[in-house]
Amino acid sequence: MVLEAVMIVVDNSESSRNGDYTPTRFEAQCDAINILFQNVIQGNPESSVGLMSMGGKGPEVLATLTVDQGKILEGLHRTKKNIRGSAHLATGIQVAHLALKHRQNKSQRARIVVFVCSPIEDIESDLVKLAKKMKKANTSVDFVLFGDIDEENHKKLTAFNEIVKGSGQGSHLEVIPPSSKLLSDQLLATPILLGENASQGGAGGGGSAAEEFEFGVDPSADPELALALRMSMEEEKARQERAARAEAEAAGQNTLETVKEENESTPLLGKDGEPSGNKKDDDKMDTS
Repeated sequence: MVLEAVMIVVDNSESSRNGDYTPTRFEAQCDAINILFQNVIQGNPESSVGLMSMGGKGPEVLATLTVDQGKILEGLHRTKKNIRGSAHLATGIQVAHLALKHRQNKSQRARIVVFVCSPIEDIESDLVKLAKKMKKANTSVDFVLFGDIDEENHKKLTAFNEIVKGSGQGSHLEVIPPSSKLLSDQLLATPILLGENASQGGAGGGGSAAEEFEFGVDPSADPELALALRMSMEEEKARQERAARAEAEAAGQNTLETVKEENESTPLLGKDGEPSGNKKDDDKMDTS
């Protein structure tokens, strides 16, 4: 998987209090961010994830790049008490880019994931200029648009996405309308989590479903089943590794128990771990 440094931008504006996504727009983001964090770290343990908010008085870095999910959870909990104002999208992206610019591992691919659930106040021309800057800096920007899915928001983000993506890969715009499914479940079936293969899954390459999708299950049709199958596979892999280690240790122990000394016809230890030899000879008393 790709080695990357990811800054996640959460929308903690007043609009995130809305309950049209279960349980609220903000809580829905929190669930999705946890899934995104796990996806990045499991994909490559050397990747790292940071967190920042863009609502209130202005953007705030909540957690610098880390592999500790506890720091991400702490940042989300702290932000839950600071839901206010409007979102500062352009400034938030600029701050996220600055945080990525100072990452320690320069071999990590720079990536920003922005959750947008409120009206975008930035004008389109400014966003286009910022998109050109991100493209020049080789930084991909993914948008998760939900909540306020109006024509103006979609137009602005589409203009940004077309510039920053160009002809390369990465930089996706995903629009997720309200549904009975959780925001995190719907995000599972998008290229933001699955990579470029997700957008090619329905392209009709002539292959079977088992060839197009992992485990033969379309995550967009049943995201919960796809996630459960993936977790089951990881648990089974861990179990097999533990069993292999235990078997190797047992084989090593048996080898030690059956080692014979030079000129000995029987091993030092019996199969029960007791000293081998003729017990009757040991029990005889020397009467001479």
